[in-house]
Amino acid sequence: MACVLVVMGRAHGQAGQDQKPEQGKELPDAPGESKKKQQSGNPVGAVAGKTRGAATSGLIRARNWESTWITGVYVARDQPLITLTNRQREEIYLRQTLTTPGAYLKRMFGAGIDQASGTPRQWDDGWGGYAERFASREGQFITANTLAAVGNAKLGYEVRYDKCKCDGLWPRTRHAFVRNLMTYDRSEEHWRPQWALYGGAFGGGAVSAAWKPGSPNAFAEGGRAMAGQLGWGTLLNFVTEFSKEINRKQGVK
Repeated sequence: MACVLVVMGRAHGQAGQDQKPEQGKELPDAPGESKKKQQSGNPVGAVAGKTRGAATSGLIRARNWESTWITGVYVARDQPLITLTNRQREEIYLRQTLTTPGAYLKRMFGAGIDQASGTPRQWDDGWGGYAERFASREGQFITANTLAAVGNAKLGYEVRYDKCKCDGLWPRTRHAFVRNLMTYDRSEEHWRPQWALYGGAFGGGAVSAAWKPGSPNAFAEGGRAMAGQLGWGTLLNFVTEFSKEINRKQGVK
């Protein structure tokens, strides 16, 4: 009897030792506990991280000039020039003239320059004068673009800027300048003067004399518009040509 009691006592003691948790190991969380810990992390930090990410991506998109309204439609240096269809010409005309914000932002910028210089002087320097200058710029621009689009379509001339397939600052700058004076014919190989582009600029300037105060000379206004096309057109080509470098300077890869 005594032996039986001793054996039972030893078994009971060994069972008690087996039930003790091993030291150095953590007990598993209760069901759903780990999920609660993840959800209760740092909500402020999570929101801040998302905000920083959205701000960074938005800044990159804003800086990416190649896909914005400034440069307009162009052909990359590694892409071939393919003759445009009439439908494609129509789409480019609408994008450059009416359907993109860039078309209006450029006219707003030009009207701001006129406002700062007080041109024409008969229009006041308040919001009413700015509205008149913007409307004048917009009317002249639409007239010039329409005449140029019709002329280029009849002649079969290329209306897009093509990036230079050369390297170096001077060759690319020269290409940007020359392309404002010359373009390609239907073959996309032979150079032709930009008759329609400058003819449209002259026509838009001449027509604007009809609503500008002081009865300006139509031929003089047309000549000024052609000079403006020479300057602003070259600047736009330059920005388009070096848009990738401009992006890189602003931190866009």
